[in-house]
Amino acid sequence: MDKAFYLLFDTGISIAGMGWLALSLPAHWQQAIGKASPLTRQRQVWLQAGGYACQALALGACLLADHPSMAVLTWPMLLALAALCQAMLLAWHPTLLRHVLPASWC
Repeated sequence: MDKAFYLLFDTGISIAGMGWLALSLPAHWQQAIGKASPLTRQRQVWLQAGGYACQALALGACLLADHPSMAVLTWPMLLALAALCQAMLLAWHPTLLRHVLPASWC
């Protein structure tokens, strides 16, 4: 496939994964969702597992897009970009993080 497709997929999945990892923290969950739907231990585990799975999938997409020597540089940079995007989103409008969750969780 096209390298640009893999990098675009990688960026999107990294941002979604970082969103799930952020929402697995009780403080960020309250910022984004509120007290109407509590963060249970089961939801927290699922969010963490999904976030880590997304980051592993992003690494796979990086390896498909570039040579391994370049992918090990691209992947951490995209992780940093995704973390920055989530930090800015949490500071600016945290309720937008609801869009990365299943509808039944909100």
